[in-house]
Amino acid sequence: MHAIFVMVKCDLGRAYDVAAQAVDTLEEVSEVYSTSGSYDLLVKCYLPEDSDIGRFVTERLQTLEGVRDTFTLITFKAFA
Repeated sequence: MHAIFVMVKCDLGRAYDVAAQAVDTLEEVSEVYSTSGSYDLLVKCYLPEDSDIGRFVTERLQTLEGVRDTFTLITFKAFA
């Protein structure tokens, strides 16, 4: 599995709705955190190694109702 983090900007007043949608409808979503600053949410996702990250973000995450913008961080190695 490959971990990615996606920072999400939401329409005003929609952050909690977007977080709930992400957790309830996208099995790849592991955790969603509300954040301060330029983005409203930080979404942690686990994708299969052979998956197309761009398609997941643009077709599944960005199309959630209330999502305005995203910024994706692709991970290389987890240190535990």
